[in-house]
Amino acid sequence: MKSIKALDRLRIICLSLLMIAGSAFAQTSEPTSQNVEAAPASQATLTQEVSQPVIKKNYPRVKLKTNVGDIVLELYNDKAPKTVENFLRYVKKGQYNNTIFHRVIDNFMIQGGGMDVKMREKPVDAPIVNEAKLASEQGLKNEIGTIAMARMEDPNSARAQFYINVNNNDFLDYQALADGDPVAIMRNGSSMTLPRRKAVILAAGYTPFGKVTEGWETVEKIKSAPTSPLGIHQNVPNKPITIISIQLLKN
Repeated sequence: MKSIKALDRLRIICLSLLMIAGSAFAQTSEPTSQNVEAAPASQATLTQEVSQPVIKKNYPRVKLKTNVGDIVLELYNDKAPKTVENFLRYVKKGQYNNTIFHRVIDNFMIQGGGMDVKMREKPVDAPIVNEAKLASEQGLKNEIGTIAMARMEDPNSARAQFYINVNNNDFLDYQALADGDPVAIMRNGSSMTLPRRKAVILAAGYTPFGKVTEGWETVEKIKSAPTSPLGIHQNVPNKPITIISIQLLKN
């Protein structure tokens, strides 16, 4: 009798242990409501991030075809609208066909678009307003690879000639001047003091309006060309570097 009671007590203890273990297993394996709700939220966030469209502006592009290779330029008509309009007007009427890069300075810039192979300046239209300040405010600077308009001393004298920066030429960017006369201005990374009338001319800057997107190897060839003085002109390539044509590309 005693042995039967002892056996019953042993069965009760084993049953209790099985119930406790089963309860613990159920708690660890059952997903909580917190986990169930978090999964869809994370997936929704991921889907939202992935599905955000990447908007690329449809900027006009031109191909500059030379006797040493081609260069493709992207033109920023939202940062320098009048400058781009002026440049494309010349492109469409063939103004740049058979002009040359007549001024080449390695580690500075390559300039062209105004003279033929005999160094005769081509007729041009009226000058345009300087947009260097507008371009600078929107982050477009005279950095390596950008194209900008050449000009005379008058800030609003740009016509057809352009240059491509082959270095970071921040001294060609627009600069805001402090009050006073004379006034400090940055030149080549250093501050210098000039009479205000001279500082205003320099601070007006040169308008960048696009950048090279293809054909940098052609720019490298041009900037490395040997040069010499020719008449009143300096840094003229010994062998003519001809702009055969500039054509507007289809986007």
